[in-house]
Amino acid sequence: MCISVFVMTTLCVIDVCFRVCNDNIACNRCVFPCLYLTNRCFLLPGCKRYVAGAVGPTNKTLSVSPSVERPDFRNVTFDELAEAYAEQVRGLLDGGADIIMVETIFDTANAKAALFAIDKLFEESYEPRPIFISGTIVDRSGRTLSGQTGEAFVISVSHAKPLCIGLNCALGATEMRPFIQAIGKCTTAHVLCYPNAGLPNTFGGYDETPELTASHLKDFATDGLVNLVGGCCGTTPAHIRAIAEKVKHCHPRVPPTDVFQDYMLLAGLEPFRIGPYTNFVNIGERCNVAGSRKFAKLIMSGNYEEALSIAKTQVEMGAQVLDINMDEGMLEGPAAMARFCCLISSEPDIARVPLCIDSSNFEVIKAGLKCCQGKCIVNSISLKEGEEEFLQRATTVRRYGAAVVVMAFDEEGQATETERKVDICSRAYRLLVTQVGFDPNDIIFDPNILTIGTGMEEHSEYAINFIRATRLIKELLPGARISGGLSNLSFSFRGMEVIREAMHGAFLYHAIKDGMDMGIVNAGSLPVYDDIDKELLLMCENLIWNKDPEATEKLLLYAQSCAKGGKKVVQTDEWREGTVEERLEYGLIKGIDKYVVEDTEEARSQAELYPRPLHVIEGPLMNGMKVVGDLFGAGKMFLPQVIKSARVMKKAVAHLIPFMEKEREAMLLASGSVEEIDPYQGTIVLATVKGDVHDIGKNIVGVVLGCNNFRVIDLGVMIPCDRILREAIDCKADIIGLSGLITPSLDEMIYVAKEMERLGMKTPLLIGGATTSKTHTAVKIAPRYSCPVVHVLDASRSVVVCSQLLDENVKEEFLRRRQRSTKTSDRTTMTSLKERRFLSLAQAREKGLHVDWLSQAKPVCPQFLGTRVFEGYDLRRLVDYIDWKPFFDVWQLRGKYPNRGYPKIFKDKTVGEEARRVFDDAQRLLNRLIDNKGLWGRGLVGFWPAQSVGDDIQVYEHDVTPRSSTPLATFYGLRQQAEKDSASSDPYYCLSDFVAPRASRVSDYMGMFAVAVFGAEELSKQFETQGDDYNSIMVKALADRLAEAFAEELHARVRRELWGYSMEENLPTEDMHRIRYEGIRPAAGYPSQPDHTEKTAMWTLGEVEEKTGIKLTESLAMTPAAAVSGLYFSHPKATYFAVGKVTREQVEDYAGRKEMPVSEVERWLGPILGYDTD
Repeated sequence: MCISVFVMTTLCVIDVCFRVCNDNIACNRCVFPCLYLTNRCFLLPGCKRYVAGAVGPTNKTLSVSPSVERPDFRNVTFDELAEAYAEQVRGLLDGGADIIMVETIFDTANAKAALFAIDKLFEESYEPRPIFISGTIVDRSGRTLSGQTGEAFVISVSHAKPLCIGLNCALGATEMRPFIQAIGKCTTAHVLCYPNAGLPNTFGGYDETPELTASHLKDFATDGLVNLVGGCCGTTPAHIRAIAEKVKHCHPRVPPTDVFQDYMLLAGLEPFRIGPYTNFVNIGERCNVAGSRKFAKLIMSGNYEEALSIAKTQVEMGAQVLDINMDEGMLEGPAAMARFCCLISSEPDIARVPLCIDSSNFEVIKAGLKCCQGKCIVNSISLKEGEEEFLQRATTVRRYGAAVVVMAFDEEGQATETERKVDICSRAYRLLVTQVGFDPNDIIFDPNILTIGTGMEEHSEYAINFIRATRLIKELLPGARISGGLSNLSFSFRGMEVIREAMHGAFLYHAIKDGMDMGIVNAGSLPVYDDIDKELLLMCENLIWNKDPEATEKLLLYAQSCAKGGKKVVQTDEWREGTVEERLEYGLIKGIDKYVVEDTEEARSQAELYPRPLHVIEGPLMNGMKVVGDLFGAGKMFLPQVIKSARVMKKAVAHLIPFMEKEREAMLLASGSVEEIDPYQGTIVLATVKGDVHDIGKNIVGVVLGCNNFRVIDLGVMIPCDRILREAIDCKADIIGLSGLITPSLDEMIYVAKEMERLGMKTPLLIGGATTSKTHTAVKIAPRYSCPVVHVLDASRSVVVCSQLLDENVKEEFLRRRQRSTKTSDRTTMTSLKERRFLSLAQAREKGLHVDWLSQAKPVCPQFLGTRVFEGYDLRRLVDYIDWKPFFDVWQLRGKYPNRGYPKIFKDKTVGEEARRVFDDAQRLLNRLIDNKGLWGRGLVGFWPAQSVGDDIQVYEHDVTPRSSTPLATFYGLRQQAEKDSASSDPYYCLSDFVAPRASRVSDYMGMFAVAVFGAEELSKQFETQGDDYNSIMVKALADRLAEAFAEELHARVRRELWGYSMEENLPTEDMHRIRYEGIRPAAGYPSQPDHTEKTAMWTLGEVEEKTGIKLTESLAMTPAAAVSGLYFSHPKATYFAVGKVTREQVEDYAGRKEMPVSEVERWLGPILGYDTD
């Protein structure tokens, strides 16, 4: 029973002019229910009931200003809220509440004040009770009223270690479901859910019946989403009774034992996860009055709003965490920190990242923490004032729910030597973990980056000592991270920015390799190691590693030379002498973005030619892109070049947008209306359908269409039908494009077509992706939708198709040609199905591969049974195993005979030069990603005793013969049935043919694997936000190649070491790509076993998701997309084959063995069915 004292805080009571002894009210409201439940339990022995005292959000908020004019103003403080909550909770505890429930949280900062108060009460006066926490997502955006996502909310309050966490209010059950699912995936706590009775009607009432609410929540329970359910607004006792009745026999959700293991979890408005293989984290340094003259000047003059622009710039330039420091003697530090943090919370573009509250004054730190709803970093505390002070401050930081930076200081001062740095950090780590209860993943050590190049001998090894200490701390203190203030390193060279940036780039290159996780840097100004001038780099390296006693002098001479112009070579390209229109066109064609902003601005300033900013887009920019499109269409430009052109175009348009917005506001003010002129040829909505995570091809199509003056709205991957259609309707899309790679995506595309028909839509539908075909589109998708449905082979065809669909003059003729082609395809397909001959299943089995197992050499036993996980796999060892041909296919670079494939493609007269350019770009990015751990690999291999039973394979835990125990898992096989040429002697294969059958009593084995390359999605999004489509696509293409190489390299190790059935193998990589080895590694969903549902058996047997983080979507696509999985077979006669078309007889037999409905199996096997299901 939940007892609500929702508004029983002194703050709310004061607001209604009714001040009484508030804790007495709370106490009385809790005592009576406790007595009631005691009596009920006496009457119903064995039935446990508990009272949860509900603590509501109050009518004030710490994260949002009540004044539009003063975004930094708050009408309540953290301390006032904490005091009011403490009084309220004290009453609940005195009244006998079993549980304290902090609920209806629309502002996480308020909830943190309540949790702060509760923790203090438990420490000082009361026996701890379980805590329930329930947030409120206000609409389908998935955010709280104060802007946090569900996962960010969970991270921000998890320091309270709630027994249950979940959502209530604002939404009905159906609207709340995706957000409950998301919360369940990011917490080890139990999940609670008590929604409203649907959404309110026009009169503010609720119409959802008890039966309907109960039915929704039963679905939650049966799907394993929740542990506790109930009702909020609009629900009545009848609703609660119906809910209880519906769920009483449901099994509760089993919380995961660990979520984001070894991750540091931070949050602003959005979550930020720092994992074992996360790339270096940039903590933006410019919001520091001690480190930025400009920021200090603005703050000192009270110009906080302008100072806020510096924070925004830092985030835009790549800062993932924002450091805020107000340590200036003339400032009132706590007030300045609070004001600036409050301003940040009013700017979502800044507030989305976590803050690092930085001060040497602990009162300033507390002032900052009280204004932040997310999970921050505190920078810093140390042991320099002794253990007692250290423990007290650490406890306070933990109570505010922040991570902490610990400086390598103790009572004797700052550590400069490696050993002392490690000793101090080890001591602090033990105190934090054992006495304060800190999660090791919330601890960051700063082993002191100190200044080098001072001319003093004792400072010469400061950089080396930091790097060595970093390596040792990461080895000795599990979970801890390493950070540092980079600007200290080069302080001797202040004013010489070229030198300083080069020193920082070189130092970070080495420190990151030894385990440095993050650093306070000027986001955006760090040079790439390989881009540093080689002479300058050598001098920096010599200084950092103390290899040259004259390194400082040489750097100073270099700086003087630069200042005099000795190192500068001014290059004037001839094309820069042309008109602004010619320059823009040349830059677009060549993909040069260096001058595009200044050229665009020059064009905009020519008001007589281009009176409106829009005219610059419609004129020189679109003229340039038209040339790009024409060259691409004529085969004179290639896809990588087009994508680089798109990057330049985006940069130009981004420069013009603010001017267009300003013009629009002025027109609206002057006339009350705006003449909206759409400069685009048409609007196209693109999406990878629900359950599918693959999007490289879709992204390329989007870029190419964008280059040809189409507005492209790319919704991303795994997009459900309702969102695709809602977005298309809202933006009045001219065309919808669907993409998919895996077989189940075909069914989802059919569903989308049916829904478009049901809704009476008239929008043309484009179908694309590796698994799609012209035939499937014509036979299975087009009949479901009465408007045009067109299959598009690749990006180069998309522009022609879209242009013709939107051109009324040619549209009808285009569709007539398509229709004639479709009818021919239909006839061909039906004729092919009718003419194809099949063996019966019994005949096919009779003609399968029959091995004389008793006369064969005994199968080799693997080196281990069960699974082995490969963490942090060295990607460098995979590079030689990469098959580059599919990489060039992504970029639509295909050589002509005899120059097909890699490396012959470089000799091709047409595409060779561009292929070499793209390949070189790939090598540079690949090396950078590997060196900086931007991508990381993780995989799993497993082996088990196995035997075949008919067309199936059973695997066992113990290696005993005969294998008579209950199997751990069964893998089901499909057999070839399509009749082969009469001259062929090939067997009718099934995978089970390659494993010894039960009757042979031969001990045999089977293996499985799952590997993935992580990090590509995040990096791709980073490039995308920077307008860099080229590298956004490149990083995903490289991740795909690395994943395939991972599978290839690991299979070689399996053959030679882990299974060891081919120990003498010594094949070159080319021969591996040509499958000249013994054994196979077929994948579910591919020709030898076309059924994706077999992956579920693999994932369960190998605990793949739990051990590797590789997940399956509802359509059984692997995520991350750069993932490969399959089975291992070792028999010498094992070979890859295609099952091909199968008969209804085999499908029914297969469905019976799998205990699945025939219709469900037909859905998964659609492309290989040798009969029509319609």
